[in-house]
Amino acid sequence: MHSEHFDAVIVGSGFGGSVMAYRLAEAGMKVCLLERGKPYPPGSFPRDPLGMKANFWDPSAGLYGMYNVWSFNRIESLVSAGLGGGSLIYANVLLRKDEKWFVREDLEKGGYEHWGVGREDLERHYDQVERMLNAQMYPIDKPPYSGTFKTLAMRDAAKDLGLDWRLVNLAVTFHNPGEEPVPGEPIREEAKNLHKRTRYTCLLCGECDVGCNYGSKNTLDYNYLSRAKDLGADIRPLHEVKSFRPRSQGGYSIGYVTHTPEETSATARPGEMTSDVLVISSGSLGSTYLLLKNRPNLPGLSPALGTHFCGNGDLLTFAVDAKVTRTGTRGPRRLNGSFGPVITSAIRVGDASDGPPSSGRGFYIEDAGYPAFLSWIVETSNRWALVKRVLDLTVKRIKSMLRIELDTNLSGEMSRLLGPCSVSSCSVPLLGMGRDVPNGKLYLDGNHLQNDWAIQKSRPYFDRMRETMEQIARNWDARFIDNPIWYFGKRVITVHPLGGCPMGRTREEGVVDVWGEVFGHPGLYVADGAVMPGPTGANPALTIAALADRFAERIIQRHRKKPGPDTARLEPASGTS
Repeated sequence: MHSEHFDAVIVGSGFGGSVMAYRLAEAGMKVCLLERGKPYPPGSFPRDPLGMKANFWDPSAGLYGMYNVWSFNRIESLVSAGLGGGSLIYANVLLRKDEKWFVREDLEKGGYEHWGVGREDLERHYDQVERMLNAQMYPIDKPPYSGTFKTLAMRDAAKDLGLDWRLVNLAVTFHNPGEEPVPGEPIREEAKNLHKRTRYTCLLCGECDVGCNYGSKNTLDYNYLSRAKDLGADIRPLHEVKSFRPRSQGGYSIGYVTHTPEETSATARPGEMTSDVLVISSGSLGSTYLLLKNRPNLPGLSPALGTHFCGNGDLLTFAVDAKVTRTGTRGPRRLNGSFGPVITSAIRVGDASDGPPSSGRGFYIEDAGYPAFLSWIVETSNRWALVKRVLDLTVKRIKSMLRIELDTNLSGEMSRLLGPCSVSSCSVPLLGMGRDVPNGKLYLDGNHLQNDWAIQKSRPYFDRMRETMEQIARNWDARFIDNPIWYFGKRVITVHPLGGCPMGRTREEGVVDVWGEVFGHPGLYVADGAVMPGPTGANPALTIAALADRFAERIIQRHRKKPGPDTARLEPASGTS
């Protein structure tokens, strides 16, 4: 028996791992990518309650779904398991980190973050990622997209409040090259995607965050992973890495388990492989957890492991039941949160690093839509109003049957049964993110990952953002509502966890250098949100991918200088772990 050996093994298929797999395979390296979750071809994302119930990740409970929910003492987090990583559930936004938000604070004098790279280092990598993800802006000037009321409302509120509004680049296909945007058109791809399925231009259904069943989202499985596979990369879903250790000959030995959810008695079968280069790309929580668990195998690992954690300043609030006054009459203001992709535009509020008149820590506020099926839940949540409408209809039917008020046409009654529908059609979530303070630390409590991030240092930032959100809601004459975990406990939920393996100038300051290589462990890299020494401010996906593209160039450069064949490829297996 011999271990499989690769030039590079990549752990995770998110914005770091997918980019790495493509770039290294493109350079002719023998690449294996291990992803713990399943592939999700078009049409495979569940919509019914039974399917959603099983759509969580916890193999110990027999769950192999997409959502992985973490709950710590002071913060909650939602991440993804599946081929394509976080791209399966994110809202498609491709924003570059603001040039002046690559701050370089003096950590010895109380600073919190020092970015070893700047915007100028990433510009061409940003360009490359945007091309691969086919970035497009929402075509708000063309019907039916021009009926997206939430986008227009954000633009109008920003104008009234003197704020900076912009459409954002999205990893969504609204049109084929050279053609006008039309919902539901087959997407013409130069090469088949790895699912070998037809995709369609955006159907404006608001289901981006629960998985796009039409393939309209340009998730990583349709571009980077498909092209990596075409170039010979060995992509293995349902393979979860558990351990790794350096080899005496150089490189790394990787222990993993293969999940078999399709079997009646699902088992996790152990396996092992070796590689010259090992890239950990399991996300901020996953990568930090793997390094913490395997710390005994990595002597001299940086004391900064686990530090610089933050939630990228995420905060969710709601503007509910908006109103508008026309010709002296106050009536409902349509926002249609379920029409269009989840996010279409953003309002940017400046940062002290931008210079006067900006102050404080900057942020973005974005319109956050939701799937149309949630509108039914919202509209039926007021049970007493629903019961009253049902009783009114029942009384009318009894009167008609008794010929007291004969009426055989029920169309009007059925319409009135649905009520005004003003809550679902006149409400939107508001999603904020920005430069919170990255002063959290991830650590192990037994076998469990823990997190000591607390809101106190970031409270001025959150208060300022929340006040701006409230101003937007007031501009729409809407009720402003906090999400429950903020309202009852001043807790936040983040979909953008960052840090844990921060880049630094020295081993004492960071876990990895500015090329993503772990200090003291040649050939071991981290390429995902864990390497951020602080928040990106904007949505982090594009910056994670750009950094991975940059890191890949260093790996390729070193691989091409590698002398002679690798005789270690015939090394006997030393057992599984």
